[in-house]
Amino acid sequence: MLISKKEDFVIWTIQYSGPPAVLRHCKKCGRKREYICSGEFRVNAQQKTLDIWLIYKCAHCNTTWNSRIFSRISPQRLGAALLERFHANDEALVMQYAMDIALLQKNGAEIKLPDYQVIGEDVSLERTVSIKIQSQYFLPIKISSILRTKLNISQREFNMLLLNDRIHINTGQDLRKGKLTSTDTIFFLKFS
Repeated sequence: MLISKKEDFVIWTIQYSGPPAVLRHCKKCGRKREYICSGEFRVNAQQKTLDIWLIYKCAHCNTTWNSRIFSRISPQRLGAALLERFHANDEALVMQYAMDIALLQKNGAEIKLPDYQVIGEDVSLERTVSIKIQSQYFLPIKISSILRTKLNISQREFNMLLLNDRIHINTGQDLRKGKLTSTDTIFFLKFS
């Protein structure tokens, strides 16, 4: 998509407050509770194989739940450098797995999306602008929510922009329901 000289190009970056919490039944509390990532891995040796989990704690009573990352994997298959990162509770590696909602859902967790900020230049609806929205991690956040937050407009105002055909997206998604589909999906939005 070419951008004419009359329009501006802006990049907005999604910055998360932290990893998503998960909702699970807590045996100690006797009901569904929010579990928070502890920032630590658990690595257990089973003869010649390893089991690796990311540890979560109940926000109410500190009961732990382990989100399985690897089961019965050989240390050689992981490699010494990656295994050391698990042992050292490498912060970037913790975030990589804590932000992997597909893995969390596979482990039976319900995801509670974290708070986020949209970092980037503020834009006026009075000019034509193309906006690229990027995120380091894939979390299914509604595009409409991102736009309403950053533009500081209500749901009603957003719907009026759509109704009056003043906002467009080049991917063909429904802007009312569409979500970020990956970390590298580029959305060009035009206000006209």
